[in-house]
Amino acid sequence: MLPAATFHILLALAVEDRHGYAIIQDVALRTGGELKLSAGTLYRSIQRMLEQGLIVETRDRPAPEDDDERRRYYRITALGTAAAKAETRRLSQLVKMARAQGFAPSKA
Repeated sequence: MLPAATFHILLALAVEDRHGYAIIQDVALRTGGELKLSAGTLYRSIQRMLEQGLIVETRDRPAPEDDDERRRYYRITALGTAAAKAETRRLSQLVKMARAQGFAPSKA
């Protein structure tokens, strides 16, 4: 089971490398503002994810006119992708069980 912040960070990195503020923006946009990661939560999560091998810091940079050299960019790893897929399966099973108990609408 992944913490919600970790799962959302992995989703934000699934398509492209991002720096911290871009991750915060992506999560807020993707959740319609329901989840707003604080800088503290983000960077504690990133540190843990780096240690676990779910993400890596990348040296690849965008075009200089789009970049700030102080930013650190992060990339999802194969292990991070596998963890996100496993969490997606777990959540799908949870929703399936909730539907069976009448807690979630049935599929349309």
